[in-house]
Amino acid sequence: MAKLRVKGFALGDWQTNCWLVYLDGGGTRRGWIIDPGDRPEVLLKFVAENAIAVEAVLFTHAHLDHIMGLEAVIKAIGEVPIYAHPLEHGWFGDPQLNLSAFAGVPPVSVRPPTHTLEDGDELTIGATSWRVLHTPGHSPGSVSLYCADARVAIVGDTLFAGSIGRSDFPSSDSAVLMDSLRRVLMALPDDCAVHPGHGPITSIGRERTTNPWITGSE
Repeated sequence: MAKLRVKGFALGDWQTNCWLVYLDGGGTRRGWIIDPGDRPEVLLKFVAENAIAVEAVLFTHAHLDHIMGLEAVIKAIGEVPIYAHPLEHGWFGDPQLNLSAFAGVPPVSVRPPTHTLEDGDELTIGATSWRVLHTPGHSPGSVSLYCADARVAIVGDTLFAGSIGRSDFPSSDSAVLMDSLRRVLMALPDDCAVHPGHGPITSIGRERTTNPWITGSE
């Protein structure tokens, strides 16, 4: 029986968490890469050494630090479907929208997604099913990916251990972000492991009871 694994790689100067979701055992290791940030060499080395067949690249949102490694990844693994919310497909080639024009780095422009991630979509890898949750606020097309059977959520920059995503960017909305946190993510079970876009893994239960932005004690 193949076992679901979620392995993180903190990439680039922003230490953006890139998540490699893959099935280990039971034949070919099949997987997804989620949010390949800058300088993804350590990720690609692991993929090659473990003979993981990457079937898709997915994005929780399209800020520069989450998309910078896309071209290097496609060069290494070959052409695969690329998924993101349709509100941000145009961001991949637009340095102002992906914020690289304001970050003191060379402008970031990478290929656009080929497929969409929209609220309620179901994606499968092996026997595991993942539901797309639209969780805007940090950016309009932010999504989270939730596997109910494994109690795992990959949430991008919406929720962090003890904190939440920034809402001071031109395309951000603090009220919408709080709605995504309270109505969508806090509806997940307490034992759901939260894999954020930066920092350590946490859980819904821990954030529900200790995160000051959720408890209202900030």
